[in-house]
Amino acid sequence: MKIRLLSTALLAGLAFAQSASAQDFDDRWYVTGSVGMNIQDNDRGTRNAPFVGLGLGKFVSQNWSIDGELNYQNPHNDANQNLNWSQYGISLDARRHFITEGRGWNPYVLMGLGYQRSEEEFDAFPNPVSPGEREDGNLAAKVGVGLQTDLGRVGMRTELAYRADFDDTSVHAVDEDHFGDILASVGVVIPLGPEASAPAPAAPAAANCADMDDDGDGVNNCNDKCPGSQSGQTIGPDGCPVPVTIDLKGVNFDFDKSTLRPDAIAILNEAIEILKRYPELKVEVAGHTDSKGTDAYNQALSERRSRAVYDYLTSNGVDASRLAGPNGYGESRPIAPNQNDDGSDNPEGRARNRRTELNVQN
Repeated sequence: MKIRLLSTALLAGLAFAQSASAQDFDDRWYVTGSVGMNIQDNDRGTRNAPFVGLGLGKFVSQNWSIDGELNYQNPHNDANQNLNWSQYGISLDARRHFITEGRGWNPYVLMGLGYQRSEEEFDAFPNPVSPGEREDGNLAAKVGVGLQTDLGRVGMRTELAYRADFDDTSVHAVDEDHFGDILASVGVVIPLGPEASAPAPAAPAAANCADMDDDGDGVNNCNDKCPGSQSGQTIGPDGCPVPVTIDLKGVNFDFDKSTLRPDAIAILNEAIEILKRYPELKVEVAGHTDSKGTDAYNQALSERRSRAVYDYLTSNGVDASRLAGPNGYGESRPIAPNQNDDGSDNPEGRARNRRTELNVQN
């Protein structure tokens, strides 16, 4: 029953170890093996004896480890070494490690509780059944100090501990209620499984797109809908290229007239939508004529035509602060020939020259 209770406690301790957080240390399970000398309590009447140990454990934090350990030793009676006296037991040991980075050997202290069983032969003469035998198990407690190092694939321990064995039924020491043994040992620590890989480096903090302008167009990445714009282009507030000249193609005028024709209204409404889409865009309103008439007359006519467009834009929601002009250029900037190569009149070309344009200023 005592062994069953101790085994339950051992399993509970190891379950706790497994559930403990272990992110910044090696939390692999490991097995331990140790050999040493058990310096027996003189009151027990036994000789010192070598012992072996076998354990399973793991670190549950950077500085704490928990081990379940089995031990076995076979001391002899001082008086009659032919009489057997063997001991074996199990313990749950907690070690507090004092680890300093860069130091080879790191000290620790240990505390443990366990169950220690004794099988003792004794001379029962004149009883015909001799030698007699006593078998009993008792609580045991352990404290100690040690040093541990990591040698790469394995680690090593050297340890000195005191174990109190609460054995109160000894035949050779009937007046004793416990014995104190000294345990000096060396051992190995063998991790199980592959070494945990180093944690992946933390991802760099995401750059704020509002502070970045990859294509250098003056519009931050958050608002840039055309991230591949080229140097030298006129860029709108959304990062997309806009035409340097918004040609109001279709907003032409009848000969010698400056009034807007009905078919020009739809074209101007489209221009207004462009200006609304790019609220920071500034344009010049420019009027042009064909070559019929004198320069002075055509200059005045182009100014009236640009004024007609200017007034329509401002009356339909375009702020005057965004408009330069209205300016007239007369017949000085044709976009089509006013005459054919043979010197004859070119009505189609002259019609194209009777136009108004919006020239981008920024």
